[in-house]
Amino acid sequence: MSKAWFITGAASGLGRSLTELALSEGDAVTAAVRRPDALRDLASAHPGRLAVEELDVTSSQHVARVVARCLARGRIDVVVNNAGGGLVGATEEMTDADVQQQIALNLLAPIQVTRAFLKPMREQGGGRIIQISSVGGQVATPVSSPYHAAKWGLEGFTEGVSQEVAEFGIHFTLVEPGGMRSGFQSNLRWTTETPTYRDATVGKVRRRIAAADDSVFTGDPARLARAIFDTTRSSPPPLRLTLGADAYDLIHGALKAHLDRLESQEKLARSVAFAG
Repeated sequence: MSKAWFITGAASGLGRSLTELALSEGDAVTAAVRRPDALRDLASAHPGRLAVEELDVTSSQHVARVVARCLARGRIDVVVNNAGGGLVGATEEMTDADVQQQIALNLLAPIQVTRAFLKPMREQGGGRIIQISSVGGQVATPVSSPYHAAKWGLEGFTEGVSQEVAEFGIHFTLVEPGGMRSGFQSNLRWTTETPTYRDATVGKVRRRIAAADDSVFTGDPARLARAIFDTTRSSPPPLRLTLGADAYDLIHGALKAHLDRLESQEKLARSVAFAG
């Protein structure tokens, strides 16, 4: 049975790959983007099945208006919170506006889109919400602290709300991709580098990111899109979907290190209870 999708950040990269795949499978898509013209070719190729909405995901009022228009056209079965972006630099180099932009785009936006669809999905008897997190939702690097704060927060939010609405047939999947050839790097924002950090760890990681070419990013957006799409046809879907050999290795190593540290503190953890 065909489904209706709502996908943010659908103009390029993984969002566009998901949009193209859903349309090729006979589904309908509302693509929420900043630049509607970027999808003119797809809209021409799929008249009646692709609706393009201009959306600033960081504006809760704009989200509410666009979602209301979308639902007026009919039900939505699958929501994909894909819009996002990174900022590279030392935390000390970031302005208040930089930090607020990262949290607004990568955490508050998917929370607001999710909240906008919970009631209609509950009333229609269910739905799927797919959160595009990142390997950076489980593993941190020293140049993207607000991005990690947002993605770790998105994972905690999703784990919590998924337990609230599972009994109503609403199921979530957190997607944790590794490096993709998706244009993400070209859309990175950068702090103004300061002498203090230029020759420190931050500067070295910063230059490594700046020098990286496509060969570093092994993830194929089309293959990732297929893996994500297939979860919408499975019941129940996985709560987490780690995609990419780099993501698997990094997350596996991080989780093992966390467990080792936890187990090393078991005696201390149990020692702080009241006696008896």
